[in-house]
Parts: sequence; C-alpha cells; structure tokens
Amino acid sequence: MSESQDAEKKKLLIVDDDERFAERLSRAMDRRGFEPVIANSVADGIRLAHSEAQEYAVVDLRLQDGSGLDVVKAIHETSEDARVVVLTGYGNIATAVAAVKVGALDYLPKPADPDQVAATLLQSSTDGDMPPPPELPMTADRVRWEHIQRVYEQCDRNVSETARRLRMHRRTLQRILAKYAPHA
Repeated sequence: MSESQDAEKKKLLIVDDDERFAERLSRAMDRRGFEPVIANSVADGIRLAHSEAQEYAVVDLRLQDGSGLDVVKAIHETSEDARVVVLTGYGNIATAVAAVKVGALDYLPKPADPDQVAATLLQSSTDGDMPPPPELPMTADRVRWEHIQRVYEQCDRNVSETARRLRMHRRTLQRILAKYAPHA
C-alpha cells in the first residue's frame, strides 16, 4: 500500500473483550479504509483514549472489567468530535439512551456487520437523524427470544425470578430457554 493510502486511513479504536471478534472486525475495518487499534478491556481502552486523540471508535457495552460507556467518556474527553459506535449483545432502550448521552453516535446489536459499522461511523450528520432500516430485520419470534434472554441475564440466570418478572410460568420459561434461538 502506498504512503498516500496510509495517510488517508482513519484511526479506529476497537474495544471488545471478545478477542476473536475484535480481530475479525479489525481486519474487516482495515479493508474499509480504517487503521484499527484493539483494546480488550476498559482499562486499555481508557489508556489508549487518553494517549492519543481518536477519530473513530467501536466499543462493546459490556466488558469483563466494567462498562464500555466509561471508554466512550474517556474518548470524548480527549476528542470531542470523535465518532463512537457502541456494540452490544444485550441491548435495551435504557442502555441505548445512556450510550447516546455519553456521546455515542449510534448503538448497534452484535454481531454487527462491518459494512453497517463503517457506514454508521462515516454517516454525515446532515444525512438525517434516522438510520436506514435494516435489510433483514429480526423476526417477532427472535425479538421475543432476545428479550427473554436479556431479562434472564439481568436476573443472574435465575429462572424463577425471570419467570416472575416476565409474568410467565416457570416451566414454560424453562422450555423456551431449552430451545435454540429462532433464526433472523
């Protein structure tokens, strides 16, 4: 690759504790014109955010040593105009609002498509407030299953407490949890 192409690459910080996912995303974003650097913890993400101003960042919401929102705050302390996308496998409205409040540009569910991540990072603020609709939205069964899984995780995988919160019989919940996730 020539020096002019290297100079055009955009600096990207990827913060995710899933090392394989971070590596795959890094390679994919490199092919899309970014120069990625990976951090696998909140501490490393904050250190990298303070050591050098970041243009772009992709941050996982839940990390082994804390919340990715702390990394988003640190990024915006050193670079107010950084464009940050938060990724999560446990999305809900409250965390999406919290992410936007601390400066995230958008909030995407995992596994996120690299094309979608790149498009979100590069989206102009004049493109409008609403992102384009997904080409293949989740089915109603998948949305229901994701919601049940999220509540189950929030209840520390306690079936009885999850069933109570969902107003569902415990045995019914156990049957749902025993099945595989519906496709799309």
